[in-house]
Amino acid sequence: MKILFFSDTHGSCDALERIMELDAELKPDLLAFLGDALYHGPRNEISADYNPRGAAKLFNDIKDKLVAVRGNYDSEVDQVMLEFPLMESYTTIIDGWQRFFLTHGHIWGEQQVPPLPSGTIFASGHTHVARIARGENGIVFLNPGSTTRPKYGAPPSYGLYDGRRLSVLELFTSKEMLSLNLGAAD
Repeated sequence: MKILFFSDTHGSCDALERIMELDAELKPDLLAFLGDALYHGPRNEISADYNPRGAAKLFNDIKDKLVAVRGNYDSEVDQVMLEFPLMESYTTIIDGWQRFFLTHGHIWGEQQVPPLPSGTIFASGHTHVARIARGENGIVFLNPGSTTRPKYGAPPSYGLYDGRRLSVLELFTSKEMLSLNLGAAD
């Protein structure tokens, strides 16, 4: 199974159009969205491509491949615009032997991990900081960064799982930023 992870679009049509291009190019089995779909947030400036209505349409265009969780800026009003479930704080995916725990990161995070089996990939967004790391009990943490508002001068990014490896790549160039071979100790 191949999974493309992305998070924190915050109403950006440019970011979603790029995700759709990557979907056509990489042909993942699933698109895993880790929250904060339409709203830009009260602390953020409105970007030039901020268009929540247009972003909702783009999200709906990929709904058949999308698995999504609720971010701290997602609300019931957003759910009215979206044609896929967005209101759960977490979900799980299982690919053969590999278990994924998907959440936004504002409830569950690296410092507040639910009881999970060893080897689970804990995928979250929220911090807008790309990260791949092995934690306690064999948990692997993946944060694909943000497609629209990355922190610390990082480029917009997304994550990719191909069955053997986790990667974080730059959104517009697909240049690899981080990676981890699964099953191999680092």
